[in-house]
Amino acid sequence: GRVDAGRYAGALRADTALACLQSANHEVGTEQPVAEVAEACRGAGVPLLVDAAQSLAWGPVDGGWSLLAASAHKWGGPPGVGLLAVRKGVRFAPRGPADERESGRAPGFPNIPAVLAAAASLRAVRQEAEGEAVRLRALVDRIRARVPEVVPDVEVVGDPVRRLPHLVTFSCLYVDGEALLHGLDRRGFSVSSGSSCTASTLVPSHVLRAMGVLSEGNVRVSLPAGTAAEDVERFLAVLPETVGEVRGRLGAPLPGE
Repeated sequence: GRVDAGRYAGALRADTALACLQSANHEVGTEQPVAEVAEACRGAGVPLLVDAAQSLAWGPVDGGWSLLAASAHKWGGPPGVGLLAVRKGVRFAPRGPADERESGRAPGFPNIPAVLAAAASLRAVRQEAEGEAVRLRALVDRIRARVPEVVPDVEVVGDPVRRLPHLVTFSCLYVDGEALLHGLDRRGFSVSSGSSCTASTLVPSHVLRAMGVLSEGNVRVSLPAGTAAEDVERFLAVLPETVGEVRGRLGAPLPGE
């Protein structure tokens, strides 16, 4: 799930107006080569916009990017507050209606309390990020190792090392993803199938298809700060039964058949 920086650079053209890259994939958690891509973009004279929504709470995004976008609700800040950082020296003109009284920005009154709350919450989360990242990474390692042991015909996807500390995705053969999500929900676990941006669609994950891995029956587990080891163990305890129930309803072959 990691972008090939060389192929990305090769796709840049003279008429490319803007290049975009996630700092880490929202679905499988794999960290992307932002610094290498930013260097290639700078050499080609193309500004790079980085989507840092998933990673900004865990630390700064390195590399010479031009613009960086994020969303406060991803780190526990107020919903509805977006962040756009424009590096000094980058020419940027907002799209949409502008007002000379607002210094060229779209007219209206910014929600200053929400903006301050977003900044304060990011600062607070960052102060605990290093220790919490180590703890959550160990819990995700536990899930990555244990799921293939307790569930037959399953594939854990994403880079096992260069990844976000709190995300893991695995795909189950002979399983309908929506049915599996409902089964886990009845047992007290809210997970998703695909990234939250595409959770309302019922089509196979384009990310997993591009990776060449199983794209049906995928489960994305995101551990929020404060998740206890007991929660993970209970999830691992109910997962085999839940998968078995879904496979049984679909008439899937038994392991070894």
